[in-house]
Amino acid sequence: MNTAPGNTAPGAWLDRLGARAGAFEVYLDRRIIGILFLGFSSGLPLMLVLATLTAWLSSAGVSKGMIGLFAYALAPYTLKFVWAPLMDRVPLPWLTRLLGRRRGWLLLSQVGLILAILGLAATDPATNLKATAVMALLVALMSASQDIVVDAYRIEILEEDKLGAGAAVVVLGYRIAMWVATAGALAIAWFWGYPAAYTVMACLVLVGVVTVLLSPEPRGSTTAAPRGERPALAWINEVVIEPFRDFLERNGLTTALVILAFISLYKASDVLIAQMAFPFYLDVGFNELEIGWVSGTFGLFCTFGGSFLMGAMIYRFGIVPGLFVAGLLQMGSNLMFALQAYAGANLALFHVTIFVENASGGMGTTAFVAYLSSLCNVRYTAVQYALLTSFMQLLGKFLITPSSGFLVDWMGWIPFFLLSMAAGLPALVLLWWLWRHLPAPEPDAAGD
Repeated sequence: MNTAPGNTAPGAWLDRLGARAGAFEVYLDRRIIGILFLGFSSGLPLMLVLATLTAWLSSAGVSKGMIGLFAYALAPYTLKFVWAPLMDRVPLPWLTRLLGRRRGWLLLSQVGLILAILGLAATDPATNLKATAVMALLVALMSASQDIVVDAYRIEILEEDKLGAGAAVVVLGYRIAMWVATAGALAIAWFWGYPAAYTVMACLVLVGVVTVLLSPEPRGSTTAAPRGERPALAWINEVVIEPFRDFLERNGLTTALVILAFISLYKASDVLIAQMAFPFYLDVGFNELEIGWVSGTFGLFCTFGGSFLMGAMIYRFGIVPGLFVAGLLQMGSNLMFALQAYAGANLALFHVTIFVENASGGMGTTAFVAYLSSLCNVRYTAVQYALLTSFMQLLGKFLITPSSGFLVDWMGWIPFFLLSMAAGLPALVLLWWLWRHLPAPEPDAAGD
């Protein structure tokens, strides 16, 4: 019998347990807690210009075609890399001296966000749809600007060994806020109306404002713009052209183009129905409370479950098989929507539909993020990932999603969901091509 002290001593076992528990002490770091609240502030506005806004528009009698066009209000999230360099380098005369570069820009974007959400709350889409559209675009602009600074702040404020914990809590805060902005906002709207719901959401952004005022400025930040900057053309070459050229050279032109086509189409099934989901729920006959519970609260846990399951699958089988499985499930989830359209306001089936939709969506997003990360050169990780994710969203947010409402008006719900299912096939064909053309794995040292 093995009697080695490391295997039998109760003290050694307790030491190991204590070491594992001690690893969680990182989440008690004041900066980590602050990042959690900043993640909440970042996640709150997204649903206010996406799911919750489409429910408001549908309740106000806005046509599905016009609701689909509101997807253009999300454009700032795709194009935020355009003005990110300005927020990174240009100081704010008074706020930068008072709070520092990062916190100054954060506070300005948050104040702007609060005012924009209050402005959106004051509009009436039934009588002045243009004003609602303008304010929704402004909310997205302020939200995307806040995201730029939160990401920079999170990276700069933490040591390298705490970046993982920072990423975990910012995502957690983001997801909690998305739940609040859907389930919470819809519950408030059910009792007191959408203007009241948006007013409450604007007040919740104060969580981020208080966090900024109580948090430290990153040590490397300065109160003025960096001096001696390189010429603009040289900077553009370094941060845009070189990373893209590296991507083309590493993959070859043909494979690179197939990859770009694939990442543009992989989420097509989900993207096509994204703007129409809440109008569909209301059309079927569900009310805001039912939608908030099933799609918001219940769906959130389904998304988490799908994400964790796909993480384990990728660890066991690899990224590409995970992409195939998730792609097929994403297509299948749209069949559930077609079945829901046929069955009507069946609450039990609604739970099943959302379970399949959110679990498969969580799986697909996890596999997709892993794949995009694998495409990046470590020399250009941040820039290449930002460019790839922006490219990923261009087709969906500027063509597929805006057309969805017109397709529903033309086809009806069941044919629309069948079409959205078929929209996932081209990506799977491209993925099969990429799988066949993957380079053979190099033998490890032991096999040489």
